[in-house]
Parts: sequence; structure tokens; C-alpha cells
Amino acid sequence: MGAAIMTQQTSTYVTDWLQKRANLTPDRVALIERLGGPEITFAEWNARVNRTANYLRSLGMEKGDRVSVYASNCPEYLDLFWAAGKIGLILHNLNWRLTVHELRQIVADAEPKVLIYSSDWAEQVNQLRPDLNTVNHVVALVEPQEGDATFSDRDSMSSTLDDRPDLDMDDIWGIYYTGGTTGLPKGAILTHGNVTWNSVNTITSWGITADHTAPLQLPVFHIGGPNIFMVPLVHVGGTTILCDGFDLDESFDLVERGGITHYVAVPTMYQMLQSHPRWESADFSNLELVISGGAPCPVPVMQKFWDRGVDFKMGYGLTEAAGNNFWLPADRVADKTTSVGFPIFHIDMKIVDESGDEVGPNEPGELLIRGPHVTPGYWRQPEATAETIKDGWLWTGDLAVKDDEGFFTIKGRSKDMFISGGENVYPAEVESVMLAYPDVAEAALVGAPHEVWGEVGRAVVVLEPGADFAEADFLGFLEERIAKYKLPRTVVVMPEIPKTAIGKIDKKLLVGEESS
Repeated sequence: MGAAIMTQQTSTYVTDWLQKRANLTPDRVALIERLGGPEITFAEWNARVNRTANYLRSLGMEKGDRVSVYASNCPEYLDLFWAAGKIGLILHNLNWRLTVHELRQIVADAEPKVLIYSSDWAEQVNQLRPDLNTVNHVVALVEPQEGDATFSDRDSMSSTLDDRPDLDMDDIWGIYYTGGTTGLPKGAILTHGNVTWNSVNTITSWGITADHTAPLQLPVFHIGGPNIFMVPLVHVGGTTILCDGFDLDESFDLVERGGITHYVAVPTMYQMLQSHPRWESADFSNLELVISGGAPCPVPVMQKFWDRGVDFKMGYGLTEAAGNNFWLPADRVADKTTSVGFPIFHIDMKIVDESGDEVGPNEPGELLIRGPHVTPGYWRQPEATAETIKDGWLWTGDLAVKDDEGFFTIKGRSKDMFISGGENVYPAEVESVMLAYPDVAEAALVGAPHEVWGEVGRAVVVLEPGADFAEADFLGFLEERIAKYKLPRTVVVMPEIPKTAIGKIDKKLLVGEESS
């Protein structure tokens, strides 16, 4: 017999992303601080983030400590993201769309040592102060209030980072909060491994290269902010353009003179762009990929991009799966118009019924995901973790179908689906047809109680300016295109449909408003 092979269990090394980029491509532009703003090279960004990491250490922070960030999109927020990754801190992202009451509970649960805020949230921070029992330092990014530390103190710190701790892929990088249907929002943990593998999956499957540029318009506290494009672009040496948020005119400026090659938004953002006067004259020729996420995108919205020669497709992501999960090959977009495509590289998927048994082709069921990008669970919520992750599979709560060729189509949230007269109604399908009606700018379908059919559809629409809308004509238009059981029984016209922080239609709030 041959000699026994001795193996040693070792942890998986976690790299210092910006330091590696600063070594490999120091002079490439890494970050543009708003369109037309300063262009920061990888060497400059790495030095600034090192000063940030050293500043956080000067506040007594060590590996595993939480730093809560209550801030709008700004360069300092990105610096904190990478600084936390360098020294093993856990970035505790506070969603500024939540109430102070909700944030008070979230901060208490995370027990951060430091809270950092931007001045636009100073009033809310003041309301939180009496409950910051574990916080040793409150730091203002600008305009500090009495007693607060000043983030600009980092400028005096060394731009060299010494004694970087050993980090494992299982170490936590950030906590990102999901909406939650009841009770306290759940904080999905994302580890260094989750972030790394999401980036690897995106680069290898989407073809991201150093020549690509993408804006960051989504909130940084949302997983889509850093993970859809910024982290993969750092991985390959590309460029991120940081934006304050979603702005219509700025979006067209980014397309026409910002040099962007990739763009991501949610369907409502695309609808707003297509209703803008600049839509018809905009030059999209530099765009290699435009992708929609957050919810199924109506076909009429996609068709308008295809008519302009843009490779537009739907993506699919969720906080618990780090961001990106599918890819639809460009040559199949025309015949797979509603599909998100195939799972990307290091990801496995299946569709199951309520018992957990895998369904056959073209049968709807709940989408399950597994892979190294999937969260290990929710922060300090073992019961919620056990309900969502079973035998290594993430139960997404989303309904999907896989066809005979292996292409996946997302039908929508399982909680959005309603049953009318024994038939399943998938709102995304109906909403796509509603948006094809000429006078409709935005549309949503929700289930409303009915004494005979259990539930029936209620259409909620926002009209184009100056529209001459007739409900009977609208319903007649739908009746010609969808089955009778899918037809909404009532139509509500609203000036605006409520949205979440990233611009998705807020169905939970919409149902609450419409039932009140």
C-alpha cells in the first residue's frame, strides 16, 4: 500500500480586495464620485479605505464588532463597506425607509459599538440616542452634532494597514434587512464567502470585464447596491459611478455621456424612464447590458428596449442569495421573453410543491436555491433561519416554472399569488398586459376578498398625464388578452403607487391601503 496521504484542515483565505487591485491595476479608475465628479484610482481608493479602517480601529473596534451605518449613498459609505471587509467588522446596514421604532429594535438586536450617520438622518439619530446602550461612539460623516466624533478624523490616519486579521470565508461581512411580512425585519447575514462567490458567479456568467462601467443608484443598504455590479467590477478592475439615488435626468446623462456599459433598475424605474421626454432621443448604443430585477418585468417595458436595440433581460435576486442568480443568453431573449434563463455558474436550483417534492417541467412551484452565495441564516433568528434554509436549500418564497429546455420563469411572490374560483392567478402576468394599455403608466394587481370566488383581482393603475381613461375600455382590452378568471373585477386609479426603498411596488402596503 502506498504511503498514507496526510491532510490538514485550513481555513479559506479571504483577500483584501482593494489592496490586490491597488497592486495589480493601481492607476485604473475604480470609482467616480457622482457623474462628472472626482475620479478615484484603485490606489487612491485603497489608501482612503485603509485610513478608514485604521480610524475604526482607533475607536476600539475589533474583528466581529458591528458598525451600524445610517446613511444615504455617498463615497464614505462605500469606504466603510470595504474597510469593514479589510478588518473583519460586520457592517450593520440601516434601512432609512424604516421607522425609528423599527430601527431602535434592530440596533438593540445587533449591539453595535459604533453608529455612523449622514446629516440627512440626524433627526432620526437623535431619536435613537437614548437607546444606543452598546454604542461607544456616534460618528457624523459631516456636520457633527455636539459630542459626536467626526469622520474626517480618518484623514490623519495612516494609509497603510498593518496587522490585518486572518479572515475566513464564513466570517460575516454584512447584515442586510429583508422587508419581512410581520414583526421585525429579518437581518440576512452575508459572509465573505457569500460576497466572493456572488462576484465569481457574476463575472464568469455575465462576462464582466475591466472595460465595463456601471452606476450604483440602488441604496447601499440594499444588497443590490454593492453586489450586482460594484463588487464584481472591483474584482475585475472595472469602474463604478456612485449616484445619490435614482434620478431620471441623471440616468439619461449616465447613458449618453457617462460611459456606462451596464445598467440595473427595477421595473417601475424603467417605466419612469420610458415616460420621460428624453426617452425617444436617448442614444443607447454604448450599453452592453440592461437588466431588470426586484420583480418580474412586464413584456411591454422590455419590448421598448428591444425596439431600441438594447440587450435587455430580466434578472432575479434576493437578499438571502447575495444578488445575482440567473443568465439568459442574448440569442434566446426573443423566444424566451419572460424567462430569467439558466442558473449561473456555482448555483443549483429546483422547483418543488408544498411537500418539498420536485415538480415536473412547466409545473409551477416554489423556487429553491443552493450554493456558496446563499446566506447561512438570519442574524440572531434561529427559528426564521430554520424555516427558510432546509437541508442546504434556500426556500425563496417565489413561484417559478422550468420548461423542457431548463429555462426558468419567475411567476412572482407566492404571497402575491391569489386563488380565484380554484384557479391560481399570478399578478405579474396580468400586470404585464395591463401595462400594454396605452393610458397606463404603472399597474399592480392584488387579490380582494369575494364571497363567491374566494378572491378576485383588483387593478390599481397610475395613468399617463392627460389620459382619457375609460374603465370599460380598459377591462375590454384585458378581456381580449387574458382568461376570464384572471380579469380584475374592480379598477382603482391612484396618483401614485407606493414603493419600497429600491422602487419596487409595495404590495403589502398597497393591499393595506386598498382594504382600508
